[in-house]
Parts: sequence; structure tokens; C-alpha cells
Amino acid sequence: MDGPAASCENATLAPGGRLRTERADSPTPGLVEGTEPGAGQKSAMFVHAQSFDDLTAEDEDRGEAELEQAGECASQDLKVLVGEKSAEEEEEHNNSITSESRTKEEDVSGEAWRSHRKHVFVLSEAGKPIYSRYGTEEALSSTTGVMMALVSFVEAEKNIIRSIQADGCKVVFLSKTPLVLVCVSRTSQTDKELLRELQYIYYQIVSLLTLTQLNHIFQHKQNFDLRRLLSGSEYLTDNLLHRLDRDPGLLLSAVTCLPLASSARDVVSSGLQAAKSENLVFSILLAGDRLVTLVRKKDQFLHHIDLHLVFNLVGSSSSFREGEGWTPICLPKFNTAGFFHAHISYLEPASQLCLILVSTDREDFFNMSNCKQRFLERLSKRTAYAALKEALKCPSYSVAQVGIPELRHFLYKSKSSGLYTSPEFPEVYQSDAEQERLMGLYQRLHGSLHHPTRPLRSFYRCGETENLLAWVTSGFELYLCFSPLGTKAVAVSAVNKLLKWIRKEEDRLFILSPLTY
Repeated sequence: MDGPAASCENATLAPGGRLRTERADSPTPGLVEGTEPGAGQKSAMFVHAQSFDDLTAEDEDRGEAELEQAGECASQDLKVLVGEKSAEEEEEHNNSITSESRTKEEDVSGEAWRSHRKHVFVLSEAGKPIYSRYGTEEALSSTTGVMMALVSFVEAEKNIIRSIQADGCKVVFLSKTPLVLVCVSRTSQTDKELLRELQYIYYQIVSLLTLTQLNHIFQHKQNFDLRRLLSGSEYLTDNLLHRLDRDPGLLLSAVTCLPLASSARDVVSSGLQAAKSENLVFSILLAGDRLVTLVRKKDQFLHHIDLHLVFNLVGSSSSFREGEGWTPICLPKFNTAGFFHAHISYLEPASQLCLILVSTDREDFFNMSNCKQRFLERLSKRTAYAALKEALKCPSYSVAQVGIPELRHFLYKSKSSGLYTSPEFPEVYQSDAEQERLMGLYQRLHGSLHHPTRPLRSFYRCGETENLLAWVTSGFELYLCFSPLGTKAVAVSAVNKLLKWIRKEEDRLFILSPLTY
């Protein structure tokens, strides 16, 4: 029997009678990986990865299965993926991006262009501009030429240029043959943080073309203008950069879930499990930017970076609301050599619930459409669907429910499950500027904990507007934001209280029992 619908009014998120008391009553929540709050009780959904661990790995071909080669049809598939955005969709996209987002008409010699806190450039190894966050690529030819000259000069000395720091500005380079990515930043982010963002941009481009096709193009013509193939896809990169500034999941290398009673989530998951097909590899149900459930083929694992790229694809375009979409997508952390094909559709026209069915067969559209119908028919007969719709009315929770007066906000990641949880922003952080400022503080703490040569286990920071505490163990990462009137002793005592609360609510906040086909 399905559990009760979620309610924003309740002081607790956990459905009565469904908690595993032997875990919830633990006096000290486990600090070891696999025993921490939110740890899955079965096999994990994602490729196991710590923050940054695989972002600089040399081996990019960690495919779990053989996909079809990109071949000569890659450019045609890309046009299907990018499509043409309607005027209404373009306006909606522009409105969703903040004032610091790309303005293509900016004069690159003007002060406004120089005043942006973070620039991102992508160019070919021949020095051809491919992408710029601000300004037109044509106007930046001389700038990208200088960047490539720096890279080539250092390589001539059999070395690699990684970063330049001068006058409060950092220039970080990432060479990924046949591309060179450059970030020019005046933020407080570390080189490694900026490198992580460049890695995401690189994977975004690979997801559109495949690495096989990318290499094939430049092997035959080194000065090829890649903008011809990527034309129309710039909004995906723009939106990804916006997410990198605002989404804690990309910082933590994790995904957050829609708070939902475990009984209802289990029914939804079993419905996806039953609606399977021979070539179906992943079934993903999203609620906006939150994961409802993910069912995967046995022995096939999804990487969090690939899932973030799927989130970005769905969130960047409203065209998927118009019907059932069928689009090629390369999942670069799974296999850089070929395309999956994704069936993307919303369960209802006005709903936030988006179903993504990922197949290895490009001719599998009608089979995937049938899988969706079978899932929807099964789900509509269960009361779990009503609970799911009710949960959408309250997709987050208040930090006040934790019961720690001094606590304003927190981020908690379970390392073994690859999932994180975070409350909604309180009143003091309601503006976009304040939320980005807080994210900047979290980024700074994250950089300290994951410093390449001097990593820290914990870090406490006092400020005029808030105090922050960061703590990392083998089982979890935790970032807490407190009132500036609090003390370090209060912050430290709050950690155990928060871990106990997360343990008690983990049934609803995390996917503890992921299913497979």
C-alpha cells in the first residue's frame, strides 16, 4: 500500500511507520563510507567518484558498453539535438539568465566587457575561436590568437601551461586535444575549481559531437571552424555556465532528490523497472532540477557528470514540452565514441515531471514511446502518483525543520550514494546576488577541503554576515552556514544534531534502494 502524500505543513519529512529505526536511532551517525546518512542499502546508481577525482583523468574512454560509432551522420544528428528555438523559447531562456550572463553584442574593447568577473573561451589548437561567454567570437580573434601563442610557446619548451596569476586575475588553461579551453577569472575560486568548470564545458561539447567525430574533423582539417557544427547550441553552454555558478550539485559532484515518501518512490521506481525494453539502458524521472528516481540496466552505471549534462539539456529547452522528443546524446563519461538516443517527454503538459529513456538504438523511438505509455498507465492506477504530484507542490524543505536555531543553510553529500540534500534558501539569501555570494563561500570552503597539496579535514570561517563550517570524512561532505552571532562551539555541536536529523529523514531525502532491469 502506498504511503501518504507529502505535506509542507509537517515538521518532519519522514512518513510515519516507514523509518528503519535501527538506523534512525543510531547515537552517532556513521562516518565511514557506506554507513553515513543517505548511503544506499543496495548497489549505487552512479559511478563511484569523489569530488575532482576523475576530472583530470587521462583515460576518457571508460565505456561500459559498445555504442554505435558517430560516423558521418554526427553533424546531422547534432542539428536534430540543437534544433531551432522559437521566439517564445528564446525570450524565456534570456529571461532565465542573470545580468552577468552572455551578451553577444557587447563591444569586446569596452569597459563593460572587461568588467565581467569570469570569462570562458574555447578555441581550436589552430587558434580558431569556437565559443566565448561574452562578446562575439569574430571580435575575439586577436585575443584567442594570443592565448594560443602562450600555449604553443610553453609546449615548444616541452611543458604545459596551467595557469597565470597577475593583478588579482587568474587565467586557467585546459588543453584537451583538439580543443583548448581558457577561463579568465577575478573570483576567489581556486585554479582547480576553475579547471573543473572548464572540464564541464569540454564534456558539453563532446556530448554534442562525440570525441571520435571531434578528432576526425580536426585530423582532416586543422583550421576547421567548429562553430559551423555547434551553431545554435551556444545556449546549452551558456546555461551550463549559469548552473556552475548556482547549482551545488555541480560543485559537490552529486545530484539532489525530490523529497518523497520512500513507499511512493519505490512504486514509481518499480513502474519504470516494469516498463523495460531490450535496448533501454537508463530510465530517469526528473522533477525540475531534482531526481525522482533512476533505474538502470544491470552492471551499467551513470556518471554524475553525464546526468548533469542531461539535466542541462532538459532545462535549457522548452521544446520538449511540445511532444515526445527523440535526440542523440553522447554521455562522455560513459563512452566518448558514440551516441545514445534519448526519448524525452513530460508526463503531463503542465507538469514538472520529465521522463528520459536512454536507448542504444537510434531506431528505437516507438519502443521508447511504448515504454513511457506502459509506465504512465501503471503509475496512474496507483496512489503513489497523487503523492508524487503533492510532493511537487513542496519540492524542498525549510532549514527550520532541522531544529537548530543558529543554522541558516547547509549542503550534505553522501559519498557512497552520490546524492546530496540541501534546504531552500532562507529569507536573508532570497536575492540572486546573495545566493551567488553564498555559493562563492561554499566554493572557497570546498577548495580548501580539496586542496591538491594541503587538503583539510575541517574548516571554520568567521565573517561579518555569516559563519561557516566545512567538514569532510570518508563517508560524507558537509557545509554549514550559521548566523554571525554563533560561536565555533555551537557550530561543532550542530553537526551531530544535523547528522541525526538527516539520518531520521533519509528515507525521503535520498534514494536508498535503487532498482535495475
